[in-house]
Amino acid sequence: MNLRYLFLVLISSITFAQNGTFPVAKVDSIVKNIQLPVFSSYQINILKLGAKGDSITDNKKIFDKAMALCQKKNGGTIIVPKGIYKINGPIHFVSNVNLKIEKGAKIKFSDNPKDYLPLVLTSWEGTMLYNYSPLIYANNCTNIAISGEGTIDGEGGKTWKTFKAKEGKGKELSREMNHTNVPVEDRKFGENYFLRPQMIQFLNCKNILVENVRIENSPFWCLHLLKSQSITVRGISYKSLNHNNDGIDPEYAKDVLIENVNFDNGDDNVAIKAGRDHEGRMNAATPSQNIVIRNCNFKGLHGVVIGSEMSAGVQNVFVENCKTIGYLKRGIYLKTNADRGGYIKNIFVHNIQLDQVEDCLYITANYHGEGKGYQSDISNVHFSNITCNKASESGIVIQGFPEKKIKNITLTNIEIKETKNALSNENAENVLMTDVFIGKKASVPTAVSKQ
Repeated sequence: MNLRYLFLVLISSITFAQNGTFPVAKVDSIVKNIQLPVFSSYQINILKLGAKGDSITDNKKIFDKAMALCQKKNGGTIIVPKGIYKINGPIHFVSNVNLKIEKGAKIKFSDNPKDYLPLVLTSWEGTMLYNYSPLIYANNCTNIAISGEGTIDGEGGKTWKTFKAKEGKGKELSREMNHTNVPVEDRKFGENYFLRPQMIQFLNCKNILVENVRIENSPFWCLHLLKSQSITVRGISYKSLNHNNDGIDPEYAKDVLIENVNFDNGDDNVAIKAGRDHEGRMNAATPSQNIVIRNCNFKGLHGVVIGSEMSAGVQNVFVENCKTIGYLKRGIYLKTNADRGGYIKNIFVHNIQLDQVEDCLYITANYHGEGKGYQSDISNVHFSNITCNKASESGIVIQGFPEKKIKNITLTNIEIKETKNALSNENAENVLMTDVFIGKKASVPTAVSKQ
């Protein structure tokens, strides 16, 4: 081999290995850049407005009045004291408001779809459209929070649950409108289309805090961070086991900190998205980026997912110091297909403890084998200090395309103690493995036996 070529290969390998180390300074910079909301001293207790926490009385008008009073005062805190507060319809935020749900308090939403009309601008599985209002909804707001130690109950297990079997017509129409560039104002859904609303959605918002509350029984995705930035989600917990009950979905989101969250979800715990197909690619200037996920307990379908709706691109994601507290199908899951385009790059996953999963680390560019013409770029993905007690199917899976290979993957200090299939590495290049143990560790070789 030419010595100059060998030198360049060695320098490239060393640089690549260094880049694969967990970038603490970058994480600190992102967190420092996130601004917490600031509120005025004005407070209003909903009991003083006539609210009744008897689980029967409709308090919709009371919450609307509290928001209006805060808007008049240029912001403040709405206090929800102990009790069960039925609300027949959505809560729509205004700027500079902290909705504080105190310990022992529960907001319980109705499950009558008509209560969530008129239609609002929202998104459904990566496509912008008009649909039922999310149960808690903020559009173009700044400095907003949901805090306290109370509970938000979406009543998603009855009427909304029946929508899943009937959503096909609406789902396919939304995707067709996406692919054919139908103007968003003409994408009207709602009644007779059966697309369930999100529990909480922040759209085009900035300086957001969701802290310590418990989220239960969502109709659809639980917390959707859509086209928003400077977001802190910390100390919250879940028990939401209905169809598609993702825990947190950052989409076209920037500067996000997710920490100290206890997940228990019927779907992905964190699913990072960035729009779907044609519409997503048209929004390439607003990828999901600068997302930190740390000190979380995973339980549900998948721990951290990127995709499959990621067509505007996902970059600069940092996952550290997380573990499972129950079943996961997959620990870390990067998924896209040839309909999506876009990219996934600069992903760092460090210090993760998984108990029992089906697949431990899974990267695929061929999700469901669907699509053509828009293969995604996946590159610079780094896994380090990861343990898994048992993967009932596969330890590590990497699936690219012959003509669009997955590039620059590092796996450092990985231990998967038991698995059916150890490693599947297809159409990938520059995969560097250091101290990777799958199955029982090999000991020193034994001596030749005597004849």
